[in-house]
Amino acid sequence: MNSNPINPTLYRYANAVFNRFIFPLLLILLTSHAFGQTTMPSKAELRSLLHEIDTAYVRLQPQVIRPAEGYLRYDYLIPAGFYKQMWDWDGFFIGNHLMNQNKENAKYLKWWVLNFANSVDSNGYVSGCITTKGPRPIFGKFAMKPFLSQGAYLVSKRTGDFSWLKPIYGKLKGVISYREATEYDPKYGLFYWDIGVQSGADNNPAVGNADNDRDQVMGCDINTFQLREYEAMAGIAKKLGRTSDVVYYNRKAGVLRKAMLKYLWFPKDESFFNVRRDDGKPIKRVSYSNFVPLIEKILPGQQGRAMIEKYLLNKNYMLAKHGFRSLSRQDPDYNNTIEIIPYSNWQGPIWINANYLDIIALRNYGFDRTPIWLAATLAKMELNDIKTCGSMHECYDADTGAPLAPTAEESPNHVFTGFVGWDMLVQDMLKGAITGKWMMLDVR
Repeated sequence: MNSNPINPTLYRYANAVFNRFIFPLLLILLTSHAFGQTTMPSKAELRSLLHEIDTAYVRLQPQVIRPAEGYLRYDYLIPAGFYKQMWDWDGFFIGNHLMNQNKENAKYLKWWVLNFANSVDSNGYVSGCITTKGPRPIFGKFAMKPFLSQGAYLVSKRTGDFSWLKPIYGKLKGVISYREATEYDPKYGLFYWDIGVQSGADNNPAVGNADNDRDQVMGCDINTFQLREYEAMAGIAKKLGRTSDVVYYNRKAGVLRKAMLKYLWFPKDESFFNVRRDDGKPIKRVSYSNFVPLIEKILPGQQGRAMIEKYLLNKNYMLAKHGFRSLSRQDPDYNNTIEIIPYSNWQGPIWINANYLDIIALRNYGFDRTPIWLAATLAKMELNDIKTCGSMHECYDADTGAPLAPTAEESPNHVFTGFVGWDMLVQDMLKGAITGKWMMLDVR
């Protein structure tokens, strides 16, 4: 028998003190160690940066909105520059940004939903890219990423109106059923990308794009996005009085969440990894997509914080001077090459949308200072780009902050036309850093 048993009351008290006071202090110390105490911006600096961003966006923001034309019945969203097509997650992030800045502009996210919904065929297929002339075939059918129901739910929640979804509710269900029929592996209970470029992280080596290796990668990102689709559909069904569908989609969300923990989470590595369908083995490469499950709080607090500290806040992996890399510095394919054809480069450069998802993950697990540092750092990088080039770029060199693609040489008539799109999320980040009200894309 133990002669010195632990006093249960004392233990609970000590545990409460640790969780309430000591652990938050440790997080502050860890963040300060990672970024340097002097690099944390003041509120005055954040407000100054926001003023500059606001001023610059007055000119740039209109470039992402195009009037309805042809196949696209509603005004549609583009990344600007030489892009004239409406893309799936580009429009989702742009629409949320516009809505976050001004409730009246929620109409653009609504129209993004309706344009895609109008493109859903009888099987539930909808292309990830549509133009004024119709769906754009890329690398085969190239189905839309799992974002449609999320967009529908978020704009409805923001406006308080779900009634407009009644006529397209069946199409939203059809899109999910199509993905379940074409991108779902019942053996694992997980979803997979038809081809790596479908993920949007074009040449991410954790996904792969080899034509002879299609349909093989069950990604952390696609499963998180599909989980959010289920949750959004449950929310929509509840608002529309579809009680049986609420139960149905909540159950699917719960099953998928468990499958992700069972097959995509690797406790010894303290990380999520993509997994191959053919042999069930993990692709142990640390990329942006490893952290996407954290936006849905898939892990308990302690495990999520451990993963973030080990990889995201580690300069040897994801943390760079100018933001978070898209691929670990330790990866043999890590680079900051200027590339846009045939793929944009997700093998190292900083992407604004990925960094925004990182902010959501950080805040979900108690890292409240890092997003503030990140907002200021990305804003400075963008402002320097705007002052130098007149617009922004798709991605940035993680080590120098230099703008990468698209270059003038890669633009029509060799005239740099820029990239606006989801880069505007920096404005949302700055407002979150100042007010504490962050756009968390919450679908639950």
